[in-house]
Formats: sequence, C-alpha cells, structure tokens
Amino acid sequence: MALEHALLVSLTERASSGYDLARRFDKSIGFFWNATHQQIYRVLKRMEEQSWVTAEAVAQEGRPDKKVYTVSDAGRAELTRWIAEPSDIAPMRNELGVKLRAASLGDVPALITEVQRHRDEHAHRLDLYLTFEKKDYPAPDQLSGRTLHQYLVLRGGIRVEAGIVDWCDEVLDGLRRDNPESHRDSARSQASDPKGTRR
Repeated sequence: MALEHALLVSLTERASSGYDLARRFDKSIGFFWNATHQQIYRVLKRMEEQSWVTAEAVAQEGRPDKKVYTVSDAGRAELTRWIAEPSDIAPMRNELGVKLRAASLGDVPALITEVQRHRDEHAHRLDLYLTFEKKDYPAPDQLSGRTLHQYLVLRGGIRVEAGIVDWCDEVLDGLRRDNPESHRDSARSQASDPKGTRR
C-alpha cells in the first residue's frame, strides 16, 4: 500500500486540511500505517498534482488561509482500483523473535527486560483499542457500512495486540523458569521499584 491510498481512505471519510489530516491519521489509520507529518504533506502535494484530490483555500481569522483537501472523481476511481487489487501477504518480521532464538548466546536477564518492555507497550495499545471499542462501538451487532468496516479493522488490532501480550507472557514465564536466577534478580528489582513496569 502506498501512503496515497491511506490518505485517500481518510479523506473520503472527511475533507481535511493537511494539519487536520495528519492529526487524525495519528489517531486512526496511523495505528496501521506509519507516516510522519512531513511525508503526509509531501504526498498530498503529489496527489494534487495527479488530480486525485482537489484543494480549496479556506480563510482563517488571524491566520493564513488553509488548504482543505477533497477526494476527486479520479481519486475515487484510483481507490476503487486499489481496493480490488490483490494485497501482498506480508511476511512476519519480528526482531524480538530473532533475539529470543539466540537467547542462549546473550544476556538473558537483559532480554527478559526487553520482552517485558514490549509486553507493556502492547498491553497499553490493547487498553487503548478496547477503550475505542467501548466508546465508539457500544452495539457492534447493529453496525453496517463504513462504521462496520472501521469496527472490523479495530477488532483486528485488538486481536493482534491481545495475541502479542499473551505470547510475551508465555515468553517471560519460559525464560524465568529456565533462568531462575534472573527471575530472582527481576523480583528484587521490582521490589526496589514499587511502581514497576509489569502490568
């Protein structure tokens, strides 16, 4: 997927300025497709040159005019073409998994700390997604159309994050069982840090 397609999807949901689009992107599609604000502005300019979007200058009080982007007919045609195109099945790339495979050659307590860090970050994302689900989709069986599609994407994120948290827990249990000394060191460290990192 090119960034252009992610931006087209977002703009079909709501016409936006580059600034507003970048902020919305961070809170929605950005969870699935990363892009910096600079990349978004650069690609918007390219999309305008390709006539996939049109831009209208909107006056702002006390500030320079802003450009609000709308998807054109050509942009909708490109989105339709892209949706019908087969998607690559992305290979799994997990640096932590490669490190785990080589754990016997390295510092296992340090690896345990790193797995814990990953576990905590994915648990945070899971909590965030579950909050979105509860707030935005209280009656999922009544959804249809675009709202259903957005919900199904969110469910995918929830299932992925829950699976990773479960896997990290399994890894931590296995490493600590296999390296009891590192488990005692970790317990002592957590006792000295009452806030801890383990959720």
